[in-house]
Amino acid sequence: MTLTDISDLFSLLDAVALALLVAAWWGIGWLVEREGTARPSVSVLMDGYRREWMVQLVTRDPRIFDAQIITNLRQGSAFFGSATMLALGGGLALMGNVELIAGIARDLALTEAPRAFWQVKVLTGLILLGHAFLRFVWSNRLFGYAAVMMAAVPNDTGDPTVPARRHKSAELTISASRAFNQGLRSVYFSLASAAWLAGAAPLMLATAFTVWVVWRREYGSNSRRVLIQPDAPTKDT
Repeated sequence: MTLTDISDLFSLLDAVALALLVAAWWGIGWLVEREGTARPSVSVLMDGYRREWMVQLVTRDPRIFDAQIITNLRQGSAFFGSATMLALGGGLALMGNVELIAGIARDLALTEAPRAFWQVKVLTGLILLGHAFLRFVWSNRLFGYAAVMMAAVPNDTGDPTVPARRHKSAELTISASRAFNQGLRSVYFSLASAAWLAGAAPLMLATAFTVWVVWRREYGSNSRRVLIQPDAPTKDT
């Protein structure tokens, strides 16, 4: 079956729904990672605290607490990397046995379509999962780089290398956290892409719901309200 034959299986609404999924996946990521805006996201607010973390790191001795934080962050990225790898394996197995999906669709009177029709839909989710896996692996790697750089920051505030190494440590942890967040968003949208198995309209609804979930966590959550509170204590009136 050629690409032309496969494209003939999908309607214009399918193309619009798929384009909406890709645009939403990219657009929400661009939105939440923007810096210097009047309404920063939770991700951007946390970047500021990561930079402050490296300021406090300089005079903290021993740095057991900092080492534990980095270890926990690496374990998180390793866990999600392993989970997405298992999900990829399951998805690839499903690609070779799409008759199960086709049978369910026939029973529900959704559609009668060849294997390629279902394989393309499953492949969309696998591509997003593949991107998530790569971002989690890279996040784990960057946290490792950050750990080494943090160990290279002297405790002596008078050392001329402190400002540069402190800055490098902060930026490495920020890059690692962004890669981790990008992986999570890819997992979210991979789950949304599963709705395409039921049709273009369900995919659009799932995409819109996923955007709302990500937006609320970044801009409307209680965690954000906590982060934007001033650090200085306020007097009771």
